[in-house]
Amino acid sequence: MIVAIDGPAASGKGTLARRLAQHLGLPHLDTGLLYRATARVLMDEGRDLSDVAAAVAVARGLALLDFDEKRLRGRDMGEAASRVAAMPEVRKALVESQRDFAHRHEGAVLDGRDIGTVICPDAEVKIFVTASPETRATRRALELKNQGEKVDYAAVLEDIRKRDERDATRSTAPLHPAEDAVILDTTTLDVAAAFKMALAIVEKASVAKAGPQLIP
Repeated sequence: MIVAIDGPAASGKGTLARRLAQHLGLPHLDTGLLYRATARVLMDEGRDLSDVAAAVAVARGLALLDFDEKRLRGRDMGEAASRVAAMPEVRKALVESQRDFAHRHEGAVLDGRDIGTVICPDAEVKIFVTASPETRATRRALELKNQGEKVDYAAVLEDIRKRDERDATRSTAPLHPAEDAVILDTTTLDVAAAFKMALAIVEKASVAKAGPQLIP
């Protein structure tokens, strides 16, 4: 089974995807880390984030699960990743590796911005996780504070809104729910409640996939 989880920044999709993958015994891929890692390498090498050729070369050389997440989670990396992810050439370079990960024999859980619409339109489960910009900014501010960063809530909220605009209007794979995705609004939900609802969506899809059962 392929579980595709999409949504905007700080909606809770990553936490939800990890918990679902652990519960279901499936491998998990946070596809947003691919763009963060690409941006991180460019920054480390002193390259311009708008250098498309360099970004594509970096993206093609990534190992999907070999990331130092601590270096990829800062506020500056979210903005940088959003810029890199807006490049059609970079997205194209990463498509096949993501699809290969998803279509392994046992299935997988992937979260990102275009899993249900572009990477795995054939996914058995598609969940679009969202929340109000204010709620997402509060979550991101707390995350950054826990990482030891100084936090300006107003600036974090502005970053969230800028990323939403960039993600929704980019020319390639703009952020929007797949037509057959289930919308899960986590604005008023804690992690446990969101997980319970997401698991119910997965279980319902599993029953539908199995089809009618014969009673002896």
